[in-house]
Amino acid sequence: MNYWLVKSEPAAYDWAAFVKDGRAAWTGVRNFQARNHLRAMKTGELVCFYHSVTGKEVVGVAKVVREFYADPTATEGDWSCVDLAPVKALPQPVSLAAIKADALLKAMPLVKQSRLSVTPLSEAQFRRLLKLAGD
Repeated sequence: MNYWLVKSEPAAYDWAAFVKDGRAAWTGVRNFQARNHLRAMKTGELVCFYHSVTGKEVVGVAKVVREFYADPTATEGDWSCVDLAPVKALPQPVSLAAIKADALLKAMPLVKQSRLSVTPLSEAQFRRLLKLAGD
């Protein structure tokens, strides 16, 4: 199983809206590397949901419920999306500052390639995030 992290600006789509919706197509990704990460996601894999810009924290865990398909919001180009569903909110959000201060987590693509909206996580990084969140 692979693990992932997706970013969303809370002003555009936050964790509460995601939970209310119960499921969402993860559309609008327009970076080739992030698109390739979407294409690598498999049904059942777990995904950390990160609030970017404001908040800057991992707030929940989701899962992939539909593997990649053509992004219906794309008017041109070869873009993909996946469907995600919320699994659980984290007991305590994990801030970007805490991630950068952690020996294991500071190597995450979130820190190294901060502009990417979809990135892989190692199993150890995923488990460390959950531990820091009190889960």
